[in-house]
Amino acid sequence: MTAINRIEFIDFEYEVKNLAAHTEHTHNHVAYKKGAKMKMRKFAVVVEADDGSRGEYVTMWGGTRPSLAQGMMLAPNVLGRDPAMREDIYDDCKRLLHHFDHMGYAPIDIALWDLEGKRLNASIQRLLGGYRKRLKAYASTFHGDHAGGLDSPEAFGQFAAQCKEMGYQGYKIHGWFDGDKKAEASIILAARKAVGDDMDLMYDGACDLKTFADALYVGKACDEANYFWYEDPYRDTGISAFSHKKLREMLKTPLLIGEHVRSLEPKADFIMAGGTDFVRVDPEYDMGITGAIKTARMAEAFGLDVEIHAVGPAHRHVMGAIRNSNYYEVALVGPDCPNVVPPVYTCGYSDQIDCIDRAGTVPVPDGPGLGVRYDWDWINKHAVQRHVYEWKR
Repeated sequence: MTAINRIEFIDFEYEVKNLAAHTEHTHNHVAYKKGAKMKMRKFAVVVEADDGSRGEYVTMWGGTRPSLAQGMMLAPNVLGRDPAMREDIYDDCKRLLHHFDHMGYAPIDIALWDLEGKRLNASIQRLLGGYRKRLKAYASTFHGDHAGGLDSPEAFGQFAAQCKEMGYQGYKIHGWFDGDKKAEASIILAARKAVGDDMDLMYDGACDLKTFADALYVGKACDEANYFWYEDPYRDTGISAFSHKKLREMLKTPLLIGEHVRSLEPKADFIMAGGTDFVRVDPEYDMGITGAIKTARMAEAFGLDVEIHAVGPAHRHVMGAIRNSNYYEVALVGPDCPNVVPPVYTCGYSDQIDCIDRAGTVPVPDGPGLGVRYDWDWINKHAVQRHVYEWKR
């Protein structure tokens, strides 16, 4: 039997420009700030087996400190196991994470899929069952700022028009952090005015609106402007099926909930409780490719669409293998700042704002495994800490 004999986590740090964190303890609540420099921390995972095979993954939005800690906790339990037995490993790790949010297993699972794809000389999409090779994308904005970037309804509208001109068929707004319902509604209406009726628009409250009443007020603006979906409206933190069912009954804009409802079974419960119209899933948030594809198939059985959260090669493979999905989220982008995802590729892969073609689509990588080549010289140069786990027979 082939066995996993080494797992390494490489914790690295890099810098992004013209961006600043809204609070000290956040990984994604960032906004434009001219001249600012912000340090970001992500981590890479390398899984090696005793037959010489190797799987790799570099985390994107899911590369948080709690996720790294959970992965390190799980690693000793994965050593010595057959890397092809991903379902068995997934099941055990789900049990081991029952006191946690389950995010820490995802990077290991994705690396195991990469390993198997390389062993079989097949892309992950091919292993999952291919459906499409190009994905329609939407531009997903940074949060609003007060520093000359996305600092007014007009600025959001102008950026929407810019994205439409580039070829994007969809545009999603993240508003200001303070959750002012009137300010948020004004962005929603301004963006529709700027692009006309032939572009899909989405609004993500990012759980910043303070009350159900605020969420209803902003939802009415989404209705007026004919938005494609309304996401994570208010400060229940996106987990109350009851409140979102009530909101659905009072609005015509479909709700997209589930980013903060982790893994398969809770998402199934949320659907059955009537809490959402679209289902959110993320291979980094929902126990890897294994967990994400389970969720996609489950939602399909309910007749619902699954929308993939955020970016990365794993996300593209999952979306490329499912029918019931509409858009790939190029997150996060702004007019004068880069996406904060790490620049870790040597193969031309990108999730920056210019990653789309003129039709507004991105490709699913078609090489073995994840189909990308990582820049290990860059990763090792930026490494600040390594955690190595080895199997002793």
